[in-house]
Amino acid sequence: MSETPELVAEEIPLSILLVDDEPNILTALRRLLMDEEFELLTAASGSVALEMLRDAPEVGVIVSDQRMPGMTGVEFLEQARVIAPQALRILLTGYADMEATIAAINQGGAYRYLTKPWDDQALLMTVREAATQYRLKRENERLHQIVNRQNEELRQWNTRLKSRVLEQTAEIRKKNEELRAKNTRLKANYRDTIGALSGLLEMRAPHMRNHARNVSALALGVAQAMNLGAEERDELQVAALLHDIGEIGTPDGLLRRRAEELSGEDLHAYLQHTVRGQMAIDAISDLRGAGVLIRHHHEHYDGSGYPDALGGTAIPLGARIIALADFIDRNLPRHDERAADLVLTLLQPYLGSRFDTSLYPFFEQVVRAHYGPPADAAGMVPRLVRPAELNNGMVLNDDLFSSTGLLLLSRNTVLDDEAIAAIFRYHELDPFRRGIAVLVKKR
Repeated sequence: MSETPELVAEEIPLSILLVDDEPNILTALRRLLMDEEFELLTAASGSVALEMLRDAPEVGVIVSDQRMPGMTGVEFLEQARVIAPQALRILLTGYADMEATIAAINQGGAYRYLTKPWDDQALLMTVREAATQYRLKRENERLHQIVNRQNEELRQWNTRLKSRVLEQTAEIRKKNEELRAKNTRLKANYRDTIGALSGLLEMRAPHMRNHARNVSALALGVAQAMNLGAEERDELQVAALLHDIGEIGTPDGLLRRRAEELSGEDLHAYLQHTVRGQMAIDAISDLRGAGVLIRHHHEHYDGSGYPDALGGTAIPLGARIIALADFIDRNLPRHDERAADLVLTLLQPYLGSRFDTSLYPFFEQVVRAHYGPPADAAGMVPRLVRPAELNNGMVLNDDLFSSTGLLLLSRNTVLDDEAIAAIFRYHELDPFRRGIAVLVKKR
């Protein structure tokens, strides 16, 4: 892997400044260092050397004598430290100048000191080590600057990236919220479409108005009491609303009669409505599960039902629930305060033969809750009101139909903002010919 160009080690420019008032000393030093890979500068005094330092920033090593006229080596190194703080300073001193040597180290920040006369090899090695250390220090500073710059660039890049991620996250969250809202509306439209279709089917048989909604409410209540899963409940609700969709192809004369009154070809024609119901929605893949329940909701637990003579648990659970709910709503003695108790009593002889006995305990409470007055209706009185007089908390005292006979809302519906808004829409499309029967709280 190739290195980043700016991280490749550079050749640091380096000059050696030699300072001594004796020309022969400077000549000796130049001769000793002439073969080294750095430039040599010489100065005959400390003051001249200081001027040179100001104009030669590449000086990395200073070699100075201690005893010089006008400015001692210690004084020079102390000032040189200010001008060229990175340069390494070496002091040449005699044996008798130990005090000056200590001062050079403490005040001038001397790197090393060498005694005069010096050992050529020792001086050469000392200068080389100082030059190497100077270059390493400069290279380290260069790399440190590069790292700092790259860290700053990385910090800025991370800041921009974080900002971008936050923007994208907010955008994704917004899209997800929009998608959830659309899915919620789609599901609501789906349920409303199924409910509307169910209402249209019931217009063929006025005596069965609201039947599908009642069957759906009973079936859903039992499913909840049995802790069935959400998908199973949804499928059961759709099947209950559409369980009689196959009756579209049944002659009107047969629909006005009870199944128990039919025989022969009439009975055979009527019994086909469950198969027709399944076929009618089979083209919609999401409704095929509901279609199976529709097909089998007239099977009997003892195997004597139709169309496939299934028995026991071979009959899908949802179909067994719909069968019971269908029987209860069809045989309910309406306008009788004891309706729930009477229909549950009427059901008893059929348990174990026509219907699944294990489902009965779940139906008892659901039937009484559905057909009895709502809990909120206590202390309320009946009234007929115009749409503009509707308020939250009122309870429908009768099924609400449009002027053209379409069931809009069921009896016992507790009105809220959504229900009242729907009533206003219906009234604009198909104005009611009479007041709306509601229960209102006593004043």
